[in-house]
Amino acid sequence: MRQAGRYLPEYREVRKKAGDFLSLCKNPELACLVTLQPLERFDLDAAIIFSDILTIPDAMGLGLTLEEGVGPRFNSSLRTTTDIEKLPEIDIETQLDYVIRSIALARHELADRVPLIGFSGSPWTLATYMVEGGSSKDFKYVKGMMHDRPDSADLLMRKLTQSVTDYLHAQVTAGAQSLMIFDTWGGLLAEPDYERFSLEPMTWIVQNLKSNPATFNIPITLFTKGGGNWLEKIAASGCDAVGLDWTVSLASARSRIGHLVALQGNMDPTVLYASPEKVANEAVRILDEYGKGDGHVFNLGHGIHPGVEPDRVQVLVDTVHRESAR
Repeated sequence: MRQAGRYLPEYREVRKKAGDFLSLCKNPELACLVTLQPLERFDLDAAIIFSDILTIPDAMGLGLTLEEGVGPRFNSSLRTTTDIEKLPEIDIETQLDYVIRSIALARHELADRVPLIGFSGSPWTLATYMVEGGSSKDFKYVKGMMHDRPDSADLLMRKLTQSVTDYLHAQVTAGAQSLMIFDTWGGLLAEPDYERFSLEPMTWIVQNLKSNPATFNIPITLFTKGGGNWLEKIAASGCDAVGLDWTVSLASARSRIGHLVALQGNMDPTVLYASPEKVANEAVRILDEYGKGDGHVFNLGHGIHPGVEPDRVQVLVDTVHRESAR
């Protein structure tokens, strides 16, 4: 959940050197460097490649910009069926080669010290940014398309589903040892819409990867923020683990789907603003809530915030390792 980021002063130095966030993402040597930075500070159990979920829409020619304090924006947005039909197929190996090279470099530098995680945004989450033209508070354009022109939305989902599948396959070929699909905006949908426009595309991706000899044994985690009502359906996708945000009871999730999949989560990231004692106590509470046994990947329930002090992350990591043994 954004191990590398603005909470680390060494990351801020590298980003300053790169010039901006996108330039950092597109420089494999620097992206590899910041991927490894958290592991130099903390005894983490895995590394996650430094990149962004909007690499696919950017490769499709929508013209991505990322402004400090504003968020992602596209020069072009998808408002009509014609816009969607004109979306080009992307060549992962050429247009997203910087991500592939970053993964290969990071895997080499890690030398199997810890596993390397690759990731992508879910088709639905990518679609929200592409139709809205950037971040949104009400998602009126993408939801309007979903309700009034569902065939257009389906077409966009099909194009993105194939691109995400190809992208994740290429990440594994480059050296990723586990995969995550981030469905940041699935939780804003009504249940029938979630099943059609979010879960079905993710399920297709999982099943395609699981049926491919090159990727069938790679663990896949699905994370829908706000998806607590649909845990059973998410677990039935064929994924290996389900990510949980902090609004979900870990004990309840374990009783519902813990016999089918591993669970990942789920500390509220804002706890890391609190005192070291509170951070440690909350980590213990979450571990106790899950209970004894394996099948739990401790994590935050969403991304780490920029203003967090690194020493709080240290307390969290140390507490999880100590208490997990207990």
